[in-house]
Amino acid sequence: MSDLNDPLTPVEIVLGRKRQIVVVIAVLVLAAIVYWLVFVNQYVVAFRNQEDHFLYGSIGSEASTGPPYWVFKALPVMYADKLGPAGWGHFGMLYEEPGDDLPIGVSRRIVSGVDRVWLNCSVCHVGTYTLPNQTERHLVYGAPSNNLRLQEFILFFIDLGSDPGFTADRLIAAINSPEVGGHLNAFERVVYRYVIFPRLQAAFADLGKRLTFVARQEKWGPGRVDTFNPYKSLQFNFPMDAASISDAALNGSSDYPSIWQQRPREGMNLHWDGNNNSVAERNLSAALGAGVTPVTVDRSSIRRIEQWMWDLPAPQFPAKVDVDAAERGREVFSDTCAGCHGMKTGGTYSYNTDHFKRLGQTVALADIATDRGRWASYTPDFAAAQNQLYAGYPWRFKRFHKTNGYANHPLDGIWARSPYLHNGSVPTLRDLLEPSSQRPARWYRGSEVLDLARVGYRSDDAAPGDQLFLYDTSKTGNSNRGHEGKAYGTELSGADKDALVEYMKTL
Repeated sequence: MSDLNDPLTPVEIVLGRKRQIVVVIAVLVLAAIVYWLVFVNQYVVAFRNQEDHFLYGSIGSEASTGPPYWVFKALPVMYADKLGPAGWGHFGMLYEEPGDDLPIGVSRRIVSGVDRVWLNCSVCHVGTYTLPNQTERHLVYGAPSNNLRLQEFILFFIDLGSDPGFTADRLIAAINSPEVGGHLNAFERVVYRYVIFPRLQAAFADLGKRLTFVARQEKWGPGRVDTFNPYKSLQFNFPMDAASISDAALNGSSDYPSIWQQRPREGMNLHWDGNNNSVAERNLSAALGAGVTPVTVDRSSIRRIEQWMWDLPAPQFPAKVDVDAAERGREVFSDTCAGCHGMKTGGTYSYNTDHFKRLGQTVALADIATDRGRWASYTPDFAAAQNQLYAGYPWRFKRFHKTNGYANHPLDGIWARSPYLHNGSVPTLRDLLEPSSQRPARWYRGSEVLDLARVGYRSDDAAPGDQLFLYDTSKTGNSNRGHEGKAYGTELSGADKDALVEYMKTL
């Protein structure tokens, strides 16, 4: 072996260079692995159970929209003066059990090394009810959310962007509080202070600029959503100032739909206005509304939810039905309603559009005569923009189009879909069978207690509920007109109307 002071031999020089190359390659490989694992690869919490996947599984919204997990946990502590002890429940978000970590409809995904959360399908599609004189809350998977106050939820995040009290110090203190238990170490505190917080503040401020029009809208109230106006701004940068959109189009809030029994709905005109007849396209469009983008969408996760709801049964009415009255009502329904909505035959709901010719078809606005806001909010320009989404993918949108009115839908599980009409302007089925002049003009949304006789939720000012919302049908977008006249059953006798409601409990 050469002395340390002797020059290296040619062989030793070559071997040394090889060792250096090996070390460099090893370092680069290690760096690539770390970069992939931390900054590129994403991890989601997986659920074997289909219902749990529906309730908590990620659809890809976290990567583009979602705040870090610890921020989401900390905000109700920071703003306890606004949200109160219910936390996110203040906005009608649901928990399966008291003390659950996250509400139903909030999913988790590791994005760029950060545990982030945001919304999935179930936030809008889990309903609740309680029976009269009982306190147990029942969850109905696939039902319209009757609790979610999405407009207030959106405005809360918009306000954060301009709130001088939203500071890095307060956020870090809330994360490390006993109520949250984040226990950020010194390095994590630096990251939150100088990286995460500035990004959050900028994102909330940008949200406020894009959705400033939401504050101009009439109050949506619980269980309603403006499906397309936020979509227009966030996805396409459509102008939403007063000069660019009419009051009618600005106020197109509607109830959430049910999502059970989707297999027989394939090919029917979907959405309230019937603007698409593909269940898959409808679902991907709804996912965009929940915060995904064409880049971040988790198609396989959404497909799993689609498979679950493909044959999800409609829920059964949770109380006794007068069998004799229901049988009389079945005959009335067959004569009056079945042509547009289908009906049960032999104990099974029939969605046969060959037999029920108007089922799944769109009825002209002039004929149905219901509130035009939801219809007006969906424009030809917006339909054309939608059909450019997912370009380059097999699931690119192709079927969105402007229609002339509203679509006839099946009425399976109709008892769990209160209030009624597309904009949720009529509290009960029995009220819907009256002319609009005799329907309640001002009533309360927000109670979970069922009115078992009239079918719907209690809507009087004494109805149990922490946050009753006064629904005023004189407000823009809230009209309870339409779906009236002989063809719609409002000229039936009182006895026939009662029997018809009794039958609809069985659907």
